[in-house]
Amino acid sequence: MTTQASPRERILGATSALFYRQGIQATGVEELAEAAAVSKRTLYKLFGSKDNLITAYLEQLTTRSLGNEAGLARADLSARDRLIVLFDRPDQALGFRGCPLHNAAVELAEANQAAHAVIHRHKLDFLRRLTETAREAGAADPDELGRQLFVLFEGSMALATSLDDDAAFDYARPAALNLIAAATGS
Repeated sequence: MTTQASPRERILGATSALFYRQGIQATGVEELAEAAAVSKRTLYKLFGSKDNLITAYLEQLTTRSLGNEAGLARADLSARDRLIVLFDRPDQALGFRGCPLHNAAVELAEANQAAHAVIHRHKLDFLRRLTETAREAGAADPDELGRQLFVLFEGSMALATSLDDDAAFDYARPAALNLIAAATGS
């Protein structure tokens, strides 16, 4: 028996696809409603405003592992290898456009405080997971290694997006390897 997605689920699904592919500001409420097969009235009834919908979209993203970040949770890899896999080239078959949370932070110049709070929380959680993995990998100073890899990873993601060229990961990977080796002695 097939269960049809609720209007809320369809709206969030359309939002995920369109906001990531086209951008938040370039995607209108009418287009979202049409893609979700709901009326604009239903969309506003469920979310109240586009700002609330943006926040719900970002909150939904934080419940899943995003792209290369998923590597930190891989049980089949050592802690050291989980840090390294972050710097694999992203899967272009998935239509890579960088980190959707970073993209949202850049687009949301106006103060959507709730959305910015979600982005901030996610980035700090990612840093925490990096630091925990660095600790597990035996880093002498896991906080420092976590922050260094955080900056390197975020920079790689942003540059790959800005240039539409994921070669940034090819340059970041050896730097990450050097940082990990220096911090862990291996």
